[in-house]
Amino acid sequence: MGLFNKILGNASKVSSEKLNEKYGRLLVEDENIELGFTLFRDIFMFTNKKLILVDIQGLTGSKIEYKFLP
Repeated sequence: MGLFNKILGNASKVSSEKLNEKYGRLLVEDENIELGFTLFRDIFMFTNKKLILVDIQGLTGSKIEYKFLP
């Protein structure tokens, strides 16, 4: 996990249950969030099918960009 820690830096782990509650609508059928991290306000979610990046922008967080990487 040394390389993984270097890539994520100061990211904090977030529980899969909490991420499923908030971002479950982004998942397709038979997809589960397996691992999630937050770095400041941005979120990285690893599912069994893809990587989901949530980029929260602006002071109020009113602009949110979602990126999906297979």
